Amino acid sequence: MHAYANLADDFYANLNLHTEMPLPSGRETILGFFERIQKAFPTMRNFHSREGKDYILEEDKDQDHQRWIAVENKRISSGFINPDSLEQAAGQHELMLQLAPYMLSVSPLDCEALDYMLGFDFAYRGNHDALLAEVLGPGPALENLLAIPGSQPLSYEPNITIALDESCRRQARLSVETRTSAYQVRKGEFGEDHISVYFTVRQYGSLDPSSNYELTFKQLKNVSEELMERCVIEQILKPIQQAIDAR
Repeated sequence: MHAYANLADDFYANLNLHTEMPLPSGRETILGFFERIQKAFPTMRNFHSREGKDYILEEDKDQDHQRWIAVENKRISSGFINPDSLEQAAGQHELMLQLAPYMLSVSPLDCEALDYMLGFDFAYRGNHDALLAEVLGPGPALENLLAIPGSQPLSYEPNITIALDESCRRQARLSVETRTSAYQVRKGEFGEDHISVYFTVRQYGSLDPSSNYELTFKQLKNVSEELMERCVIEQILKPIQQAIDAR
């Protein structure tokens, strides 16, 4: 398993291609696209739709890992839960990007955004927001709020987006999602829900004439892995993991 697998209960690598124009939705087009995906990954045998307009092909859910690909009105998504390696997930994402231009008529001009996201889920039975406030800290400007006698965090979900170039077309976003409700805090009864950490690198706008979807994805993946090592693993993921293990 990839080293990321040791950082959380589950991790996943997803790629989303957002388009400016609606994608084709004809029966022959959609089935032809997914049949080509299934030819490469025969274990993806579960095909279904949501409300007759979003289409998903996925592996069985009762296993440790799962591939899936979805076509929506203006988005194509590829995801891999708990891959053995990031390269294994990248192979699936690259196939999607290879097929989309000629099977779904997705021109490089039609790109609204391409984003590569790494997600990490931590199972924790307790107040998610209190744990994050303790581990990550609210910062000097906000720490006095938590020092108020009797106060308890009810919403603590750090979220920051930064530009990675002067044009602001390439961006990185770190966000944390908690799932503790005020009712649970009041009752002192918590389910074993997930704290989720998402790290996304996104490219906005039509692609340059000298580029293509596959090349852009590889660039986003490289930037993501570099920033994960520099800014996320030691600073965010490991402290959350260690705090949960200590409880």
